Amino acid sequence: MKRFLFAVITLLSVVATAQPKAVTWSTSIAHTEEFTLLTVHADIEPGWHLYSQHLEDGGPIPTSFVLDSSSAFTAVGNWEEGEAHVEFDANFDMDLAYFSESADFTIKLQPHVEDFAISGELEFMVCNDEMCLPPTYEDFKATVTGAPVPSIWKGMGTTFWLGFLGGFAALIMPCIFPMIPLTVSFFTKQSKTKSEGIIKASIYGTGIIVIYVGLGLLVTLLFGADSLNKMATNPWFNLAFFALFVVFAASFFGAFEITLPSSWVNKADDASNKGGLVGIFFMAFTLSLVSFSCTGPIIGSLLVKAASGGSLLGPAVGMFGFALALAIPFTLFAAFPGWLNSLPSSGGWLNTVKVTLGFLELAFALKFLSTADMVMQWHLLERELFLAIWVAIAFATALYLLGAFRLPLDSPVQSIGVSRLFIALTFLIMGFYMLPGIFGAPVKLIAGFPPPEHYAEQRGGAFAQPNITTVVSGEQVSVQPELGEHCPNGLPCFNDYEAGLAYAKEVGKPIMIDFTGWGCVNCRKMEENVWVDDRVHQRLRDNVVLVSLYVDARPDLPEDEQYTSEITGRKIKNIGNKWSEFQEVNFQEVSQPLYVILGHDNLEPLVEKNAYNLDVEAYIDWLDRGVAAFEK
Repeated sequence: MKRFLFAVITLLSVVATAQPKAVTWSTSIAHTEEFTLLTVHADIEPGWHLYSQHLEDGGPIPTSFVLDSSSAFTAVGNWEEGEAHVEFDANFDMDLAYFSESADFTIKLQPHVEDFAISGELEFMVCNDEMCLPPTYEDFKATVTGAPVPSIWKGMGTTFWLGFLGGFAALIMPCIFPMIPLTVSFFTKQSKTKSEGIIKASIYGTGIIVIYVGLGLLVTLLFGADSLNKMATNPWFNLAFFALFVVFAASFFGAFEITLPSSWVNKADDASNKGGLVGIFFMAFTLSLVSFSCTGPIIGSLLVKAASGGSLLGPAVGMFGFALALAIPFTLFAAFPGWLNSLPSSGGWLNTVKVTLGFLELAFALKFLSTADMVMQWHLLERELFLAIWVAIAFATALYLLGAFRLPLDSPVQSIGVSRLFIALTFLIMGFYMLPGIFGAPVKLIAGFPPPEHYAEQRGGAFAQPNITTVVSGEQVSVQPELGEHCPNGLPCFNDYEAGLAYAKEVGKPIMIDFTGWGCVNCRKMEENVWVDDRVHQRLRDNVVLVSLYVDARPDLPEDEQYTSEITGRKIKNIGNKWSEFQEVNFQEVSQPLYVILGHDNLEPLVEKNAYNLDVEAYIDWLDRGVAAFEK
């Protein structure tokens, strides 16, 4: 009652008298070595209080800021303010943080160009001892000159090292690892002397770099920036690799020995008489082709950014770093094959290593089969069966290492070494860890490898959540939504942008687009490490309308909806084509996951786009800022 009377008195006071100008706003710009600092300054008339950004609900309106989006800069962090005075206010019956006389609010910007303009809007409320003025909106503007834009070589250096680290990470991927023994075998046969081996190995490493960079640019220029991502999720490509790695596993188990076709070997031998360049480049070309299925998503974003910026230098540098990281280990193995021969041969431990790798090859092969199954929606290898097979492989590997059985090329196990015991225990622990996952429990350590929880015989499992609410502001909405079939973590979602937009307008919520894919490992990691957090889950369920668009979905569009894009020139025949182009054209990205928060009027993001980042707190902050921007 006290607060109500105070509000009535305030309103009457404002109506009865001319509203005073209690705050005057101005802006200023400063630069550091890396950032531009935008400060919005408030000059406050004597006797008035301007409130902090950080107030509890139930009190006056806090000061808040919304920056207009711009490609000229990126906001870094949140608005910072000076130290506010905190005092109990009897009118609101709570402690309030406010400023007197003056206040400064500053945000850090990462500039992309030297000269640009900034604009935005702020909301504030002021009170004195007798009354409060109504919440007021005010525009602010600033002009920036001479901003500290990162030099091109600094940016290229970052791109190079990111590519370099990605290349080393790719070495453990299943489509690259099996090439190592073939490479060593090839150069062992080709090199008559050590110096010849080093020369040929150097040519081989250079070949990897030249072929990888050149072929990557050629594929992108000819077929489009997202072609590498498409290759990684192509079902027939994945089925071929599934078969290939089953063959590799069988070879490691001792069923047969893998050798290059005799015709290839003969041609390579003939080429070696002329310097061996054909054979060397053939090996490098094979590695480049095989590695594209795993590495496409990593370099996809670089290629798109370069194409949108009118330059191919950036992605070329990134792919150079990536190819260099791939080339170094292969070059060293090829130059010094004796490193493998110097390993201890007693006890048959080397064959044990091969068999253990065979089990891992079999497990990785299952991932390729799973990707093809999900893209084609066959439902032959759903989450429960996938995890059951992985559990069986883990237990079988542990039993093998403990000597429970032998394979054809194994020597008798006289004793179990300490290293072998620890490795066996690791496989046992992983097997027991994954076992509850069959029944719906989360298995975060392997997030991204099994199919998602909604691609399962029993949908939901431990992630089951109530369906979407249809109550808004205490009233029943007029349209009951037809939700999408493929919604992560039991969340309500749409798999069509237009359907999601229509429902968002009905319930008055922002849209969050989740560009995802059945073959996207990082999408599954986000869902199983970030989206399962109770706070994130609640926000995705209640605060936004989630629209999950699968860029690799294969179902055909109706014939009257198929078309040839006027922008990219590609034929849009299936659902995945449609959403892939929608992402690339409107948001200049081809990699997944990509998260975008939108309003109802256009496709301009309300806040910066978000991608793969396992920082839960940062994700919550991003969601909250997006919802706040929509409400403003």
